[in-house]
Amino acid sequence: MKKLLVLGVGNILLMDEGVGVYAVQELGKEDWPDGVDFLDGGTFTQDLFYLFEKYDHVLVLDAVRGGQEPGTIYRLKEKDLIENKDQSLSLHDIDLLDSLKMAELLGKRPDLTVIGIEPEKLDWNMELTPTLKEAFPKFLQVIRQEIHKILE
Repeated sequence: MKKLLVLGVGNILLMDEGVGVYAVQELGKEDWPDGVDFLDGGTFTQDLFYLFEKYDHVLVLDAVRGGQEPGTIYRLKEKDLIENKDQSLSLHDIDLLDSLKMAELLGKRPDLTVIGIEPEKLDWNMELTPTLKEAFPKFLQVIRQEIHKILE
């Protein structure tokens, strides 16, 4: 059986930047098969790399700046983050790539997928913008589908 870590990252103090954390908190309340773990990674630092070696796959939920309309949902693989030379996609992709390299040095490098959503605004407030509140149920549905796909 595959072991999957669903890691929500972001800062809930900065409006839409916290969408990954909100998603992992919501999804973690649901009934999932054994081997699926949910973790609120907060602003995610490389200190979490040691967790990666326990898993076959890491699914990261995050705000992603892809230049599309706010609420646009993205599915990215590791190569997409590597090819993103200016690191403009996610505020956390540099840490993710470094953490994967460190996990590999420890002997196990999991596969990585990022499900992200285009933020509308990053400002001091602990609520999502109305645009992301409206898109949030679809974001959760895409994540659920990705979890099932990974587990197949």
